[in-house]
Amino acid sequence: MKAIIQRVLRAAVTIEQQETRSIEKGLVILLGVCDTDTLQDSVRLAQKCAQLRIFDDERGRMNLSAEQLGLEALVVSNFTLYAETAKGRRPAFTHAAEPAFARECYECFLQEIKKTQLRCVKSGQFGADMQLELVNDGPVTLVLETERW
Repeated sequence: MKAIIQRVLRAAVTIEQQETRSIEKGLVILLGVCDTDTLQDSVRLAQKCAQLRIFDDERGRMNLSAEQLGLEALVVSNFTLYAETAKGRRPAFTHAAEPAFARECYECFLQEIKKTQLRCVKSGQFGADMQLELVNDGPVTLVLETERW
């Protein structure tokens, strides 16, 4: 499982050009599911994202988590995180999980991250056409991959 985490001042996702869901200061998490992932990976990654110490303390050091600060999170599914681009010019998605299993992992991730001390967790819609707007703070952008743990 792969998560692209961005520390943001604010963010919004518009789903199917109709509904917009937004957050204030916190995290944007783009979530991709691989064909070798498990539901346990979803649980571990959700906890890691909420507890990742990427916010500044009183000395200006990245030492506080979104969970500690009671911030918000916006989670958006993104199968393109598993694009293979080494050959040719068209991305291949052979290692992205099948949609049914990817949805199950995405929903599990959402359930787990909502159990944390984040003030609010909002999400995109799995499989929908979405537009994402955000103001990256720092900028701070990190990649977490469960297969590397």
